[in-house]
Amino acid sequence: MTKELVIVFVKNIKLGKVKTRLAKTIGNQGAFEVYSELVKITEKATTEIEADKRIYFSDAILDTKWNGFEKFIQEGEDLGIRMKNAFIKGFADGYERIVLIGSDLPDINATHINNGLKALHHSETVFGPAVDGGYYLIGLSKVYDCIFDNKPWSQSSLLEETLQQLEKNNISFKTLETLNDIDTFEDLEASEFYKSNIKLQEKIKQLND
Repeated sequence: MTKELVIVFVKNIKLGKVKTRLAKTIGNQGAFEVYSELVKITEKATTEIEADKRIYFSDAILDTKWNGFEKFIQEGEDLGIRMKNAFIKGFADGYERIVLIGSDLPDINATHINNGLKALHHSETVFGPAVDGGYYLIGLSKVYDCIFDNKPWSQSSLLEETLQQLEKNNISFKTLETLNDIDTFEDLEASEFYKSNIKLQEKIKQLND
């Protein structure tokens, strides 16, 4: 066991259950294909990390993927509670620095995750801002309730409100490079991930012709 832990939150890849905003434009099957590719990118980024790793599935543990990860199911009524519970367990198990990421980032790589872990040597918290006003990475040296309780999840003010709360409570934070996650077809079209993935473009086109 190391003193550092990386947690990945992933949705079980089920038709009609992933990337629902994107599905409104390209259909459930298209959204399924996009999310499947994004999860592969996340898996690749984490294989190069030396810290211990845990994956939290949305509803069922999948044994055939994510080798080398301890596997759990997310618990809680909203995203804040689910993340908080995962951090609480990590610290209770003896980890000192924990970073949690999502699984819908086309540009995530090992450097972003390692930078998050490094930041926790000098700062109590760290965030990777997303273009939409949320965050793709959160890292903690202990659990701070104010980060998780009564927050506007999936709203553009999420990170801003979170950082204001930290300042108010004199909790130090660092922010990393801003990345774009993919929630809408406009996000998808603008991403290098999509522009460079001809196979995926063809699949989406076939599904929507």
